[in-house]
Amino acid sequence: MLSVQAARADDNVQLAFASTDLNAFTTWLDEAAGIEAVPGGALAIVSREGVSQLRTWGVRSLDTREPVNAESVFRLASMSKTFAGTAAELLVDQHLQSWDSPLTDLFPGMQLGTGNTEGSITLQQIVSHSTGLMPHAYSNLLDDGVAYDRIKGKFNQIPTVCAPGKCYGYQNVVFSLVGDVVEKTTGDSYAHFIEERLFKPLGMASASIGLDSYLNNDNATAPHLKTTGGWHTTTTNPAYYSVAPASGVNASIDDMALWVRANLGAFPEILSPEALAHLQEPVIATPYGGYFNNWSGLEKAYYATGWRVFDYKGMRVIHHGGGVRGYRSEMVFVPTKNVGMVLLMNAETKLANDVVPAFLDNLTDRKL
Repeated sequence: MLSVQAARADDNVQLAFASTDLNAFTTWLDEAAGIEAVPGGALAIVSREGVSQLRTWGVRSLDTREPVNAESVFRLASMSKTFAGTAAELLVDQHLQSWDSPLTDLFPGMQLGTGNTEGSITLQQIVSHSTGLMPHAYSNLLDDGVAYDRIKGKFNQIPTVCAPGKCYGYQNVVFSLVGDVVEKTTGDSYAHFIEERLFKPLGMASASIGLDSYLNNDNATAPHLKTTGGWHTTTTNPAYYSVAPASGVNASIDDMALWVRANLGAFPEILSPEALAHLQEPVIATPYGGYFNNWSGLEKAYYATGWRVFDYKGMRVIHHGGGVRGYRSEMVFVPTKNVGMVLLMNAETKLANDVVPAFLDNLTDRKL
């Protein structure tokens, strides 16, 4: 059962919505998570001004039975890409990089793809999955436990399927070149850059990057898979931590409530309105693939800079989900309605596929 772990709404501010307004959504989630017997999870509903609801349920691990709390750490999987896109935005804002400069200017010996267009692939195309390279290039090697540094030498073998900027192709390995750009540009590690420029300024006290940080956190949740015998804990594939920009962030629901609020515009001294506008501007249409294409309210779908962007029942929606062995997560917000939601689960459950439309349908039913 979902339980109210904390209510972070500031008494001195007027939230754009009352916590009871989303009771239909939280009731649905309570029932659905109970039916699925999801081992553990955490939910936050926020506005720019504060947290309206923060709820946790279940246990960090079915082996130890310790309860999930607001500081319990989950793997974010592909929701990590939202931090990587923002890292690139910070570099461009400081005039340290340009969206339109070819990556080969920074890495002269690099060849991306088998076509003749590798010299024109830009930072913007990397973070928007519009490189023109075959989708999911070498994710199979990550699945087999092969780390990023051992894969980079094969970038010249990735089939080129269209000109850069002309088609969408989701990536994990190629996307992680963002980390190389950060490190080459700043002389700092990608993890330290994110910690100093985003985690610390935003107060994301439990957030970290990397396998060691996850393993050394006493409040980390464990991954779970479901078999015919029910849910059980499973192992962690370290290779997905090697592509840190794509899937390397660990965070609690307290942390992620701050992250969604930041992207709604709560902390303009850290993420300016101009930066957020660029991050949320569609770059490439995503007309195929993905569980979200089955959402009945979906009108158009795009990828922006580290974020998905949807038109859903007349609303412009910003979203990203994540899934890695034993974890699922979903995050969505609607800037014009000043409301967002993030859900973290330590279970590889298809329930996550239905969470965002359930939340958005609740918003449209309320006619805010």
